[in-house]
Amino acid sequence: MDKIRENLSSLPGDECSLPVSLEVIGERWCFMILRAALNGVGHFEDFLCEIGIARNILANRLTRMVEAGIMTRRPCDHDKRKVEYRLTDKGQDLLPTMIALRQWGERWETGVQSNPILCDSRDRQPIAQISMQAHDGRILQMEDLCWIDESEFKPDADGARRDDIVVRNLKDIGESSAA
Repeated sequence: MDKIRENLSSLPGDECSLPVSLEVIGERWCFMILRAALNGVGHFEDFLCEIGIARNILANRLTRMVEAGIMTRRPCDHDKRKVEYRLTDKGQDLLPTMIALRQWGERWETGVQSNPILCDSRDRQPIAQISMQAHDGRILQMEDLCWIDESEFKPDADGARRDDIVVRNLKDIGESSAA
């Protein structure tokens, strides 16, 4: 995994963490394993049944996810001959990503809400759409976003930022790709 990070981070001017993230989890079977784990599956045989994946592919992906720190592997409490896989905090932090992808698929691919429906356990109501929020909680759309180079993103003494450091406005990117 360090070799992957080293190769990706050596690209000139490319400090985006997306390529490294995709190397770790950007493959269909990893997402299927994550979905099963988020639904409480933890044993190798249960992953096989739940996902319908070949044994060798499952073993390979679980090993990669353990090495990446997304899952842990340990003997089961009730049967030391069995192994249990559990999501780490790092793995659990992928939940919003998984939900966002699911919601995107419901809107753009299947056109129907997935079942079961993910709900708030307190109110037993469906969760809201995943959204981007500003530092003050406002819901943001693509036209509200811009890219600012980190080296230039230094607020002055009053906490104000200069407008001339905007690198690319996402609204402009969306409009130019639609043209």
